[in-house]
Amino acid sequence: MTRTVRIIGAPTDYGANRRGVDMGPSAIRYAGLADAIEGTGASAADAGDMFVARAEERDPDAVAPAGDAKFLREVEEVSERLADEVAETVADGELPLALGGDHSIAIGTLAGAGRDAEIGAVWFDAHGDFNTPETSPSGNVHGMPLAAALGKGSFAEKAWAQSDGLRGENVTIVGLRSIDDAEREALRESDVTVYTMSDIDARGLTPIVEDALDVATDGVDQFHVSLDLDWLDPGEAPGVGTPVRGGVSYREAHAAMERVAARDADGDADLRSMELVEVNPILDEHNETAELATELAASALGKRIL
Repeated sequence: MTRTVRIIGAPTDYGANRRGVDMGPSAIRYAGLADAIEGTGASAADAGDMFVARAEERDPDAVAPAGDAKFLREVEEVSERLADEVAETVADGELPLALGGDHSIAIGTLAGAGRDAEIGAVWFDAHGDFNTPETSPSGNVHGMPLAAALGKGSFAEKAWAQSDGLRGENVTIVGLRSIDDAEREALRESDVTVYTMSDIDARGLTPIVEDALDVATDGVDQFHVSLDLDWLDPGEAPGVGTPVRGGVSYREAHAAMERVAARDADGDADLRSMELVEVNPILDEHNETAELATELAASALGKRIL
């Protein structure tokens, strides 16, 4: 049976500190996402973009009762609607592919994917995204989605932020290289498994990704993939809001996504949902970061060289 991939645009930059990432879904579509999906043998169904009010129309500090979290009310609105759409997509037997927007959209994606199911998650990112409103130096929620999904800090009191089917022991971060002090301590105390760029340097990317997938799928039948384009080196993906030198290469990124596709195809655990985030066309060069996001999505969905 041909798999249908439903594209869901979440054009938000509430969680980031640099404007432009809200145009990411359009840039990725323009780069040929639908054609790339269909090139894998799947069917692409585009649900369009969710309506997201411009940040200039909202007050970033309107709701900050538990520490510093900018646009928290707006993030909640987007997350709840995205969670419903992701859950509906899964219920329809389709694979949701959410397009950011900043990484705060992962709160909604994970909440929807983890509704009525136990899942794992592999987080390809330069950052830990494990801050809370209490620990974040910036208050930008795109640095908090993984902590939110696991109910850390004041997110424990926010049902909309949590992914009911996700447990820390089934979460892995791959390629970490930039982290705040409080975030580092929180990750050390958590059940999350972290593979840094130093681990990749020492062991190679493919065995690291295989181990990450083993952790994410241990005891569960399905897993989520979150791909932040700042995971790659800025020389490969210049159009991101928070670039960090020393990331993975073009070929390494494709190899990782090919391992995701292989795990999805082997029958032991299925890819339940995926997101592409933090593409910022304003900072990009000839839309190459959006084109790379499109290519990597195709590799994760089963595109092969031969």
